[in-house]
Amino acid sequence: MKSPLWFRPLALATLLGLPALSPAAPGVEVGFSPEGSAQAMVLQLIGSANASIRMMAYSFTAPDIMQALVAAQARGVDVRVVVDKKRNQGKASQSAMQYVTGHGVQLRVDDHYNIQHDKVIIVDGKTVETGSFNYAPSAETENSENVVVLRDMPDITRQYMAHWQSRWDLGVPYAPH
Repeated sequence: MKSPLWFRPLALATLLGLPALSPAAPGVEVGFSPEGSAQAMVLQLIGSANASIRMMAYSFTAPDIMQALVAAQARGVDVRVVVDKKRNQGKASQSAMQYVTGHGVQLRVDDHYNIQHDKVIIVDGKTVETGSFNYAPSAETENSENVVVLRDMPDITRQYMAHWQSRWDLGVPYAPH
């Protein structure tokens, strides 16, 4: 039986004692809901932040994600979030936004677009999480959702940071009602 093409360089590198790259693109990870891997990846990523978290959210109501952001802020991480204004006017969203801003997280609301449907977290300017996963309990346990995490891909990260910055600049600081 012939080995797959990707296996041959890996086997040769192993025989020669050389480091080899994994054939499954080591800088990309995926997770899914409701299976739980999407939620776990988001929480792990927030927990791994050392310097900064930049987040764009369409729906923002998940208590575990709010708590993880506040914990990051408490350990000295600069946390900034921009959310869609129309989607986050209900009681659960208002509570979430009051909770994080009450603990020092900077938050802006954006109503420049019909909807700001972005779901993105950028950690330490090096890692991007994106996908369909809303930062809401329904995304964690009820919906079919996905998360893609891209690590150490500077060109992609720069593009996401520029996109985040444009939405942050269009947003207005959250003021509780």
